[in-house]
Order: sequence, then structure tokens, then C-alpha cells
Amino acid sequence: MNTIINNFDSIDLDEMSDVKLMNRVDTKFVTTMPRLIKLLQMAKSDYFIQEIDGKRSSAYTTLYYDTPALDMYLTHHNGCLGRQKVRVRRYIDSGLTFLEVKNKNNHRRTRKKRISISDFNIEGEAKRQFLEPLCWYDIDTLKPALRNWFNRITLVNKNKTERVTIDTDLRYKNIITGAENALQQAVIIELKRDGNVRSPLLAMLRDLRIQPYGFSKYCIGTALTNPDVKQNRLKEKIYYVNRLIKNDTL
Repeated sequence: MNTIINNFDSIDLDEMSDVKLMNRVDTKFVTTMPRLIKLLQMAKSDYFIQEIDGKRSSAYTTLYYDTPALDMYLTHHNGCLGRQKVRVRRYIDSGLTFLEVKNKNNHRRTRKKRISISDFNIEGEAKRQFLEPLCWYDIDTLKPALRNWFNRITLVNKNKTERVTIDTDLRYKNIITGAENALQQAVIIELKRDGNVRSPLLAMLRDLRIQPYGFSKYCIGTALTNPDVKQNRLKEKIYYVNRLIKNDTL
């Protein structure tokens, strides 16, 4: 895959500042490595690839916080359109770390706010001042729930109206149960647009029969590593992903 991504024109972080899309519409897709390679071959003339310090694929890790009752997980699992996640994300290659609050409203728009922090701990006055006006839950009850690791490629269309993240090698560790699991052959694509702007990628995805499919890395990871949580709505998604990986012959 390195050969393919090296054929893209690159975009740096300064140029990416025009494509933050902190208030956006997200569409997720789940596919496999063979289809991803084909998609990248099709997309290279229409998209830039983000490059940081000479790297075009970046390593990420995220620590999700939740209440003791896993209210954030259950709200998403139960299909509520208004939902929230509180997480700490580290960009491993650069060492940058952010405390983030991510909301999705009943119009399916996503809004994310974040501050730079130095570690994975959300305690402290500055972090409290950030969280208090944003968090829907009692901050004092929030505890680490799940950690993940993955590699990410970021594409930007040449009109700079959309961003595409492509996540691979997804691995999990549940902080509550200690269990680990992985979906290393799955590919999670997220198309992020400020409204319904034209997307060259959508036509390519259709040509490759890659359909929109909701996928929460937090919720799927929790279901894979905690057998005691309610997960009836997620079993079909997990089965779908595993079947996709097993049967893909593209």
C-alpha cells in the first residue's frame, strides 16, 4: 500500500487548516484491504494525502471515558440520535494529545471541540473548565473505559471541501475487563463534509460496492471486549464485518 499512497500529491498541516470541518456531516463505510487498495488507485488524481514529517500514514491511540453505567455506550447502542463521547486522542508520531468532546445531534451533524493536553488524565482545573460547559454527564463519575490503536490515512479532495479518513489495523483493550481484541483486516472509511457538497469519492465507493455502514469504534470495541454489556444491536454489525473480511475476493 505504501507504493500507492506515495503516488498521491501531498498536503501539509498548514494547508489542512482550511478543512477542519469541526461541524460536519459524517458518513462511514466498512470495507477490506483489497477494496481499499483499489479505491486508493481510483482516488489519487482527485485527492491530496496528508503528509506530516514525511509520513503519509499515522499511528493513533484513543482512550474513551464513560460513566460507571456506560451511559455513553448505551445511548449509542440504543439508537439515540443525540449522543456524546468524551475521549483523549494521541497522535503517536508527533506526541500531540487532545481532550475531545464529540457530539452528534438529531440532525446527524457532528460537532467536536478539543483542547491540547499532556497526558491521558482528564482531571485538573483546566480540563474541568473545558468539560463543564460541554459534558452531558457528571464529570466526577467519568472513568477510562476502552482504549484503541489504529493507523490512519487522511485524504482531502482538491476543492478542499471534504476530508476522508481511512483507518486500518484496529486493536482494542478494555480498561474495565482487561480483555483485548482486534479487527486488523477491516478498513473504516469516514467521509466528512460540511453539508452535502459534491464528493468524487462517493461515486468510486459505489463502483466498488462499498455501502454506507454505521460503525462506532468505541461501541464495537466495547462489545468485542466486554461480554456483560448490552450488545444485541451490535451483534449483526460484528457478524457483517467478520463475514466481509472472510468472503472478500476482489
